[in-house]
Amino acid sequence: MVHADAGRSLPVPNVQALAQTYNGGSSDEQIPERYIRVEEAAEEVIGGRDISSAIPIIDLNKLLDPLSSKEERAKLGSACKQWGFFQLINHGISDEVIHNFRNDMAEFFKQPLEAKKIYSQIPGNLEGYGQHFVVSENQKLDWADMFFLILRPTDSRDTRFWPSHPPSFRNSIDRYSSETAKLASCLLKFLAMDMGAEPESLLEIFRGQPQNTRMTYYPPCRQADKVVGLSPHTDATSLTLLLQANGVQGLQIRKDGKWVAVNSLDGAFIVNVGDILEILSNGRYKSVEHRAVVHPTKERMSAAVFHQPCQDYATVGPLPELVKKDGEALYGSVSYVDFIKGYFAAKLDGRSYLESLKS
Repeated sequence: MVHADAGRSLPVPNVQALAQTYNGGSSDEQIPERYIRVEEAAEEVIGGRDISSAIPIIDLNKLLDPLSSKEERAKLGSACKQWGFFQLINHGISDEVIHNFRNDMAEFFKQPLEAKKIYSQIPGNLEGYGQHFVVSENQKLDWADMFFLILRPTDSRDTRFWPSHPPSFRNSIDRYSSETAKLASCLLKFLAMDMGAEPESLLEIFRGQPQNTRMTYYPPCRQADKVVGLSPHTDATSLTLLLQANGVQGLQIRKDGKWVAVNSLDGAFIVNVGDILEILSNGRYKSVEHRAVVHPTKERMSAAVFHQPCQDYATVGPLPELVKKDGEALYGSVSYVDFIKGYFAAKLDGRSYLESLKS
């Protein structure tokens, strides 16, 4: 697990408090200039039932069933190659575990600002309540607040940042972490089989199941067309499991040069390929640019769980057996710590950092 101080971010105002002031003020009150993103917000977005149904849906029960596993595994591989995203149903994580985690996350964000500030990020550290990817004083900002925690290995947890309220928070997130780590390992095994790699060799890279989470609160904004909840980016990870915490949609992915609105299925995880998995796969799988938008009148909450290589994984590069099969490496190798430092230093800027690593 990369250390929490591998990335640094400048402190910025709390957006939830800012939104309460702005949304409750006079109609001519202006959004602060640093949050106005009119050009990006004006980009074309494709939505509707037809495009939502086109986003692949993978059934874990079918993956695990010997009678349907081969066919479902082919669907999984195609989803990672063509979309970089899929929705996972019948994932096996109990409704109780998800319900408890959702509730406790919501309770945390509902607290007064002073109560949440106890868990604020400290200078030079990613963990805690605040914001990421802010590297300059004149940089445009996202309309959201984040709460970031390192979850696994368990001995890497910094309990200074683990809230004591709600009282059940630590237990619910611990159970959620354990279940999502098992799920990610299961998916990686099937992906290795699809790539033609040895499952054991791929899983060894993720030994100990290193994992962190970013819980995000997107306040409403009555001029939602002028702001962005989370800037376009790819994830510096292998697999991301995203849980929609309430019924408000906001995730969009870039497909064929246009933004596609994702409507999450009730009870499903939205899973996406990260930069590290694209590199490991030697470009077979795609780490796709995505962003979040906000709603004019409703708050949105989500939780992304990121799965990373183990501490002993020294370099990020294509799997040797795939390079041998392909005849060339499409990406150079870089130390894992330098990879993470470069990712955070580059801000959220689409696929630009990943593209810079190509051979």
